[in-house]
Amino acid sequence: MRYFIELSYFGKAYHGWQNQPNSISVQELLENNISKILGSYIQIVGAGRTDAGVHAKQMFAHFDHQDAIDADLLKYKLNSMLPKDIAISEIFRVKEDAHARFDAVSRSYEYHIIQEKDPFNKDSAWFLKHDLDVEKMNMAAAILKDYTNFKCFSKSRTDVRTYNCRIDEAEWRLEGKKLVFHITADRFLRNMVRAVVGTLVEIGQKKHSVSYMHEVIKSEDRGMAGTSVPAHGLYLTGIIYPDKIRFN
Repeated sequence: MRYFIELSYFGKAYHGWQNQPNSISVQELLENNISKILGSYIQIVGAGRTDAGVHAKQMFAHFDHQDAIDADLLKYKLNSMLPKDIAISEIFRVKEDAHARFDAVSRSYEYHIIQEKDPFNKDSAWFLKHDLDVEKMNMAAAILKDYTNFKCFSKSRTDVRTYNCRIDEAEWRLEGKKLVFHITADRFLRNMVRAVVGTLVEIGQKKHSVSYMHEVIKSEDRGMAGTSVPAHGLYLTGIIYPDKIRFN
């Protein structure tokens, strides 16, 4: 029987989602604790992987178990055992062929910037004191929706078969004292959002024109894009699945 886990985590203490040989990850903690509860080794498959220091307001993963489980009781036990910076929201049964990664139809991220020093946001937003032209940043962000090949924003060493993504939303919004970038796509490449934000920030700092975004994307060259921004300002905020994956 296959189950989905919906969870969230604050990424500061972890070397990303995926298991690492010499560093602690969210996946490792989840697998270790659920295996203890269920009495056998349980492998967890995540919807994707977040880099070291990146946060997730909503993440999904799936696992298999030969017997039916009490999902509410498992949720309670996991939340009791996991650190305070990881929380389980829901555990629910899905169809046997449902897949946390491959069945996702869209993913959403946010990137948070603060422009005044704030000790309460030091681990949750990037402090950038430079003036930014947000209007130009949004004009450049809109250009992203005109393209599908985003090799220029991908890590150079990656095993993906295609660099194509469909971007449905890309917009900066002022939310209280934070400048927040919202981006939604059917899929993302490794390091893509942080590279996109880095490029948009350089345009906002007037280091490049808005039209430079066209040049970057057409070049398919990571060296043309901006520097990757710090991980601690990035949040995975939502993953959408078709309703049909749930077990009725």
